[in-house]
This record gives sequence, structure tokens and C-alpha cells, in this order.
Amino acid sequence: MSATSRYRYLFSPLRIGPLTVDNRVVFSAHLTNYARDGLPSEQHVAYYAARAAGGAGMIITEEHSTHPTDWPYEKLIHGFNPEVIPGYRRITDTVHAHGVPILAQINHNGGQASSMYSRLPVWAPSPVPDPLFREVPKAVELHEIREVVDGYGLVAEHCVAGGFDGVELQCSHSSIVRGFLSPATNRRTDAYGGTLANRARLLLEIVDVVRVALGPRRALGVRICGDELIEGGTTIEEAVAVARLVEATGKVDYINTSIGVATATLYMIEASMQVPPGYAMFIPSAIRQAVSLPVVGVGRFKDPLQADRALAAGHADLIGVVRGQIADPDFVAKARAGHATEIRTCLSCNQECVGRMGLNRWLGCIENPRTGRESVPLPPPRRRGRRVHVVGGGPGGMQAAVTAAQRGHHVTLFERSSRLGGQVPVAAAVPSRAEFLDIARNLIAHVRRTGVDVRTSVEVDADFLRAQAPDAVVLATGARPNPPWWAAGHPRVVDVRDVLEGRAEPSGTVVVVDELGFHQATSVAELLADRGCQVEVVTNGMVVGQDLGVTLDLETWNVRAAARGIVQSTDLVPMGVTPGADGGVLLALQHHPTGTDAQRAVDWVVCAVQQQAEDTLWRGLREDLPALPFSVHRVGDCLAPRRAHAAVVEGQRVGVSL
Repeated sequence: MSATSRYRYLFSPLRIGPLTVDNRVVFSAHLTNYARDGLPSEQHVAYYAARAAGGAGMIITEEHSTHPTDWPYEKLIHGFNPEVIPGYRRITDTVHAHGVPILAQINHNGGQASSMYSRLPVWAPSPVPDPLFREVPKAVELHEIREVVDGYGLVAEHCVAGGFDGVELQCSHSSIVRGFLSPATNRRTDAYGGTLANRARLLLEIVDVVRVALGPRRALGVRICGDELIEGGTTIEEAVAVARLVEATGKVDYINTSIGVATATLYMIEASMQVPPGYAMFIPSAIRQAVSLPVVGVGRFKDPLQADRALAAGHADLIGVVRGQIADPDFVAKARAGHATEIRTCLSCNQECVGRMGLNRWLGCIENPRTGRESVPLPPPRRRGRRVHVVGGGPGGMQAAVTAAQRGHHVTLFERSSRLGGQVPVAAAVPSRAEFLDIARNLIAHVRRTGVDVRTSVEVDADFLRAQAPDAVVLATGARPNPPWWAAGHPRVVDVRDVLEGRAEPSGTVVVVDELGFHQATSVAELLADRGCQVEVVTNGMVVGQDLGVTLDLETWNVRAAARGIVQSTDLVPMGVTPGADGGVLLALQHHPTGTDAQRAVDWVVCAVQQQAEDTLWRGLREDLPALPFSVHRVGDCLAPRRAHAAVVEGQRVGVSL
């Protein structure tokens, strides 16, 4: 079987208005936070060029603002500013060098925005506050609607001058156009409100103006929300009707799709691994049956075979693969060459892509330390052929080994257990977290491809390293559970890892103490509830699993917790334990806002608390560092216990420095 015959549709060309794409994979629009002072940056250039070089069929850039009233987040490209044109040209020239068409998405976020940066009122069809930004917008007047329409035309002109092959109108999850289309946010009684024809008037006026600006040789796409998933909002029936109106203009070349609203139901737009792949396919499928224009489908596509099957089933004509190409810019090229198993598959963990956006940071990837740093060249190795010993086969150690091997060093990786992966297999063994195992699976495959000498079930100590005398040693020995001070050595106060690694089997009533605010507590709570335990999660924070809000896991966690009867209690600090009845535990708590004391009489307490660095080997080498014939470096949890992305970044950093 040839490399491409496995995929019957994915690598077939398609005509999109005046453009022809040579495959059906679209790198769809998404935020990056790479803009500098409202202008495109060199990081934009390198980022999109890497995906073009990796074989994407078509690239659609992140949104470009069409009006000064639209500034919802700091690092937004101000497309209305003519100073963007030189940056546009650098992006398009670099992408075109790889033979890939590139479109710009243009947008006004409307009421889903903030006046923090613009110091201007937020514009919307009606004064309906957005649930996330919580500002009451100004209902646009007719002359302001004309400004909005003209702003789209102006930015389209800038895109033409900047060399883009067309534009996409963002009318879906975060847009003033979506606000006008939705009966939930459009309460107008004039010509722009009421019937669907009236609510679609703004969209059709924008289509007219933008088509004039583009001319006939550039493509125009419209991205539509198929279901807002909010009470009184747009549903698939109205979305199909909007698609028909768009096609009837004769001025649009394709329709892109979306699901949810980028505030109230954001967790469904950028769904985490808690949501099944392909969950939004009903939207492009319904629209494709109603129109003859090419339709783009999206919805957590992780691998090329999944995308090809969606095409074969007739759900869409093109497939938007965003996080898959964030994790691996060569996603398409590897599939085309018959090396799909080498693709660094996305975890859908949302930690360094969506999560970083929520923290106003530049877009990255938990697996790919080069994402977001493509414009920063790597220095050449100081000297090739060095003997490097890496101790520890978790994500940090494997990344260090891979990077060092890629840069010409002879790498041996030692792991004391019988398998690689560190804590990842443990973390992935809980409900709804199986895909997290991909970070280990992808790195293990990469370790093998780069020729790293892997030795498992080997305990390495300082004497061993001295005897081996390599040129460099990388310590990635991880972390171990660290009982909190209040546990008092009680046998039924255990760590999350004790449960997941089989050293403890709690039963009956269980309190899970969440001091980390992430998946550790919530995942083990679900696991124990599924085993028949009565579970309460207690946290010293204001929300159980509060960091799950950043990764868009909080909403689905709350649904699952309610279904399992898991109780959530906040603002409670453990103060100590004493023996309880039948070998159980009496857990003393304090409600820290009021100082009120409370108790829980339970069978078990499971702690999701900070770990302790496993740095025994480091301490065995530290005193002799000046005399050692090799350099010593630490990465990941043995340096300071954190999350997986820190280990991967540090592994890359050390591997480059050798």
C-alpha cells in the first residue's frame, strides 16, 4: 500500500473558489498571543511557515481586529492599522515559498470583549452582558453599524496589500456577527433584529463589502457557529439557514464551522480529552447537506486516519486540525510519507495552548518545546559526539535524551523501573485521562528513532556514574510523595500516588484533600467514586480543581462529580488527624475565612499535595562537582516538582546546551 493510498480523501486536491489546495488539512484560525504592539511579529512568520513546510493544505491565521473598539485581549493584531501590511507580507511570502495558500481571519468580537485595553465602550447588537467579561455593551447605532461594515472592508484591503490569498469572516464563537445572528444576544427591533433575515443582515452586508475589496482572485470564507449550546441561542437548524443565505450571495467560496460560544461554552470549542474526538461533526455534516460550497469540519482531530474517515463519511470537505499541528508541524508531511506513527499526537490537555492563552501568555505546547519559539534559532552543539548519560525515563529525561541525540551526542538513558514514562502512566490510569499517556508514548517512540541506548531496570548511583565517566550527566529522577505535616503518620492517610500505584486501596468514606487545584484530586475522586466509595473533595482554595478552569476541564468535571455524588467543599484547611472508629480517620479542618473548626470522620484520607524532589543522586554528586570529570544537570521534578511541561522544556534546554 502506498503512503497516500491509505487515505482515500485526505490527499486529494480541492478547488476553493479561485484557490486549489493539494490536501484537505486546514490549519484553522486560533489565538497565538504572538502580536507585538498590535502588529504581526517574526514569531508569526516562523510559526505559520513551519506548518506550511509541514504540509498543511491551507492556513488560516488568527483573527485580525477590524475596529478600534475591538480589543478583547492584549496581544491582538490590529488589522485596521495600515502598519500591519509589512508584517502581513513577511508572513505570506514565507508561507507561499512552500506553495501553501494562506488566508487571514478578520473579526470584531463585539460584546465578547473588554474595554480594559481600548478604554472604549464594547459594541454589540444589544446591551446583553457577556457572562465571562461581564461588561454591559453599548448597542450599536445605525451609523456605527456602517463603521463596523466599513472596518471589515478596510482590513480586507490591508490583507490584499499584504499578500493573503483571501480572508475568512469569523462569525462563529466570538464575533459581533454571531451576536447579531443569535436570538440570545440580539434583541433589536429595527432592521437588524427579529427575523433571521434581519439578524443576518450585518453578515450579508459585510460579505458584500469584503468581496469588493478582495476582487475575484481571492477566496472568501465564512465561519458559522452550528450550535451555541446556550439557552435561546443559535441551533443547527438556524445555522443551516444562515449557510444557505451565505451561499445565495454567490460571493462566498467556502464555509467553516464551529460549536459553542467563546465564553459561556468555551469548553466545547476547545474541548479537552474529556470530550470525544469528532464531537462537533454533526454541524458540518448538516451544513454540507444543505449547500454546495466546500465545508470545513473541526472537533479535536488527533490523527490523519480520523480526518480521512470524516471525509469518507461525507461529514465535511476539509478538516481543521489545529492542536494536532501545534503539537507537530509536520503532521501532514509525516502522514503523506507513510510515517503517521511518528506524528507527535496532541494530548488535548489544553495546558500550554489554551491554558497559556487564558493566562495572557504566548501559545506553546506541553509536548513540543519549539512551539512558540520557532523564530529563535537553536545554537550549534558545542562539540558533537559527547557521551551523555540521562538518569530517569520520565518526560524530562526522555526529552533531554532525544534532544541530545538529535544534536549528535551518544546518549544512554537509564531507568530504574521496567518501563519508561515516569509518572505519566500513573496519571493516565484514571477516568477520562487515558490520552495523557500519549506524551510518554510519543517520547518513547522518539527515543527509539534517535538511537538512544535505553537501559531499564537499572539503579544508578553516584559510584556508577563516576565509574562510567561520561562527558555529561542529566538527572531526571523525578519526585516522590511527601506526606503533609498534619498526616501524623496515620496508615489511612495516603497520597494520590499510593492509590494509583496500588499501594493503598481506600474503601468506604473517603476525603480527598486538594491542595494542587489540578487533575490529581479530581481524577482520584472519580476513580474512588467509580469503585463505590463515598467521596468528598476538600480544598483550601475557593474552587475544587481551580486550575481546571484554565484548561477548560472544570465544567465537565463538575458534571461528572455531580453524577457520581462527589461532594465538593472549599476554603477548608486540614489541621491534623487522630484515630477514628474501626481504624478510620478523624480529620480536623478549619474554615480559614472564618476560623471555624470542623471535623470529618471517614475511613480514608487521600492527599493531593506537593511532592518532594527525588534528589538523592544529586546530593550524592553535589559535593564533588568541581572534581567530577563530567558536568551534571537537573531537569523536571528532581529540580523542583512541577507539571510535565516544565520537565519537557528543561529537558530540551539541557539537551541543547550540551
